[in-house]
Amino acid sequence: MNNFTFYAPARIVFGKGQEDRIGELLKPYAKKILLHTGGGSVKKSGLYDRVTASLEKSGIEYVALSGVRPNPRLSLVHEGIELCKREGVELILAVGGGSVIDSAKAIAMGVYYDGDIWEVYETGKAIEKALPVATILTIPAAGSESSGDTVITNEEKQLKYGYGSDHLRPVLSVMDPELFFTLPESQLANGVADMMSHVFERYFTNTKNTDLTDGLCETVLRTLMKNAPKAKANMQDYDAWAELGFAGTVAHNGLVGMGRVQDWGCHNMEHELSAIYDVAHGAGLAVLTPGWMEYVYRDNIGMFVQFAVNVMGVRGSYRDEDAIVMEGIARLRKFFREMGLPGSLSELGIGEDRLEEMAKKCTGAAFGEEHPVGGLKKLYWQDVLAIYNLVK
Repeated sequence: MNNFTFYAPARIVFGKGQEDRIGELLKPYAKKILLHTGGGSVKKSGLYDRVTASLEKSGIEYVALSGVRPNPRLSLVHEGIELCKREGVELILAVGGGSVIDSAKAIAMGVYYDGDIWEVYETGKAIEKALPVATILTIPAAGSESSGDTVITNEEKQLKYGYGSDHLRPVLSVMDPELFFTLPESQLANGVADMMSHVFERYFTNTKNTDLTDGLCETVLRTLMKNAPKAKANMQDYDAWAELGFAGTVAHNGLVGMGRVQDWGCHNMEHELSAIYDVAHGAGLAVLTPGWMEYVYRDNIGMFVQFAVNVMGVRGSYRDEDAIVMEGIARLRKFFREMGLPGSLSELGIGEDRLEEMAKKCTGAAFGEEHPVGGLKKLYWQDVLAIYNLVK
């Protein structure tokens, strides 16, 4: 196990009706906030009115900025930064899913950054401070309600980059599983694929002696795969959504990755799909992950046997490790299919004409300086292209 520092200060307020307390909960943090939301669903459901009523009751002023889309756009981030500066905002409340929260985080650090905030995403330079962010989660998926990570799409350059800093961890996140009841099945499926990928990116490692975090990863994965079909069968199953929501937080607050080298190859490859084709992040990951597994598993076959046995329930002769691994991958594909997720790039509307371009952008080869992606196996652009071709 490697050295590590675990820091996860986000206060999680969990349970029925907790969003109605948001004014009371935020009062110690700010007198004036930005209320950041996505499309019209927050207003149609009545949540927006309940939130604003709670804020007003507690004497918290707010200015609003809506319009966040999946794969959140840099242009709206720029608008939010200017609004926060002009209005003297002290905190950003994101009401929505991962895209809204990621956009809020980008705005939060942009308020104090001297320059275009996109430079931070491009260079990875450290930030010194950011406005505090709070969230009311309406879609369990990204884990952004407890992480210090944010991903933004530059629509002009067709690039999607991530950035992470402990300054961006939300100070407070409210999670009421009842807010998930009206989600379409596609968002349930995409969210589960995203949550599972957050675990996969940490689980598959060459680091030795990681029994505790191995077990945590496996438990989160089994919990997701057990409860996702229950929620799909009954979209108002409170207990299933509660398990999924809490699992999504644990999957991405850093805990399950402590002490181990992480991978993140699949996320990097998927960002190219989203940046150009604007596909749902979870759907892209569901396509790429099994292909990535097939391509890299022989670099640490024992790890993939462990996954097949402990998570996917495969049984067989350990004299034929390849067969065990391939059965595990097949069962993962079957699970994604049963959730209604795509199994190929063509199902996402992605042809072969831009695969090489995406592979080169993924590793930086397109910009003159290649940096391979992935921790378990270093992937150069030719490797990324090979994986794209495996799942085309």
